[in-house]
Amino acid sequence: MMSITLQQLAQELGAELRGEPAQLIHKVTTLDKAGPGDVAFLTDGKYQHLLKDTRASAVILREADSQACPVACLVMSDPYLGFALAAQALDTTPAPALDIHPSAVVAADAALGDGVAIGANAVIESGAVLEEGVIIGPGCFVGKNTRLGARTRLWANVTIYHGVTMGTDCLVQSGAVIGSDGFGYANNKGEWIKIPQLGGVVIGNRVEIGACTTIDRGALDDTRIADNVIIDNQCQIAHNVDIGYGTAMAGGTVMAGSLKVGKYCIIGGASVFNGHMEICDGVTITGMAMVMRPITEPGIYSSGIPLQPNKEWRKTAARVMRIDDMHKRLSQLEKKLNNND
Repeated sequence: MMSITLQQLAQELGAELRGEPAQLIHKVTTLDKAGPGDVAFLTDGKYQHLLKDTRASAVILREADSQACPVACLVMSDPYLGFALAAQALDTTPAPALDIHPSAVVAADAALGDGVAIGANAVIESGAVLEEGVIIGPGCFVGKNTRLGARTRLWANVTIYHGVTMGTDCLVQSGAVIGSDGFGYANNKGEWIKIPQLGGVVIGNRVEIGACTTIDRGALDDTRIADNVIIDNQCQIAHNVDIGYGTAMAGGTVMAGSLKVGKYCIIGGASVFNGHMEICDGVTITGMAMVMRPITEPGIYSSGIPLQPNKEWRKTAARVMRIDDMHKRLSQLEKKLNNND
C-alpha cells in the first residue's frame, strides 16, 4: 500500500493544508465511501451536506466549503484538479513491463535507451528507436524505423507499424493500432486497386490513446496528432487527419481522411466527421453529432434527435420523412398568397 503524508500531498497539489501534516494518506476516494487514511474531494457545493458524515481523514475542497468540513482540509480553487493530482500521487497501477523479458524479440540494430522495459513476446523491429524509460507491454509490435519518445508507455498488444514517430510521455492503451493503412483505393471498371499508403504518423508529446483506437498512416503526407491530445477508446482516425493541440475526443468517434481539427476542441462520443474539411479552434461537438460541413466559428454544436419514448419517436420520424412534401406545399401556399397581394 502506498502512503503519503498530508504535508507531502498538499505540496503535490499546491493546496493550503488545514490539519495534521503528519497524517498518512493511503488512497483517494469519494466522500461517501471514504474511511480513515483516505482523502476525498468535494467539487460541487451542492454536495456540501455530505461533509458532516464523512469518515475521510482529509477532503480536497474550495475555501467556500472549508468551514463545513469536520476533518482536515486541502483548500484549493479547483478541487477536481486536486483529485487528479492526488490520484497521480497515490497511483498503484503496475508498469506494463519491468525489464526486458527473455521471450521479447528485439532486432540487433534497434536502439534502446536507458531504463527501457519490454514485456513477454513483444517484437521490436529493425531500426526502431526506444528512448530513455520507454515501456513496452507484453505482445506489442513496434515496426521498422519507428521512434518512441522518452517515458512513453504501451500497454499489452499495441501494434505500431513502420515509420511512426511518437513523442515523450505518451500512453497507449491495449489493442490500439497506429500506422495501419488508410482507406485508399482507385476503381478500375468495378475492380478495387489499392493505393499504397506511403506517409507515416507523427504524434506529439503527452498524447494518450485509448484501447482499440486506430490511427491510419497518411497516403503521401503524414497523419498528425499534436501535443497534449487525449483520444478515448475505439476511435477511428483516418489517413492524413490533423488534430490540434489540447483537443479531447471521446469514445467511438470516427474521422474521415484529411480532416483538420483545431486546438482545444472537445468532441463528444460517437461523433462522425466528414473528411477534407476544417474545424476551427475552440469548438465543442456534443455526443453523436454528424459533422458534414466545416466549422469556422468557436462554439457548441449539436445534431441528431434526442431520445424519446418509442411512440413519440415514430411520429417524429414519420414527420421527418414528409418534410420535403410539406416544404413544397408551403411554397405553393406562399406563392398563392403573394399572387393574391
